[in-house]
Amino acid sequence: MRRDIFQAIADPTRRAIIALIALQAMTPNAIAEHFDATRQAVSKHLRILTECELVNQQRQGREIYYSLEMKKMKEIDRWLEQFRKIWEDRFDNLDRLLAKMQKK
Repeated sequence: MRRDIFQAIADPTRRAIIALIALQAMTPNAIAEHFDATRQAVSKHLRILTECELVNQQRQGREIYYSLEMKKMKEIDRWLEQFRKIWEDRFDNLDRLLAKMQKK
């Protein structure tokens, strides 16, 4: 079953894993140390992130390192961009209203 990237980031544990590996590749054991969960539970989250192509696997000897796939993160950013403009416009309107209220 092919999962959607938004299903993957809907889970707080998977978002935390993404944050962990954003700066450096990590093994599943190193990732699991940051959570109060079993190694198997973390592996399940990593499998989902891999299926969605949000993380890459790279074998180094007997270890597998997981790293963030920036192309997929950019896909999320592009989707959010459409809302960012709306939010910025609303904040600008609020700033103008507050400035107007302070003058009175």
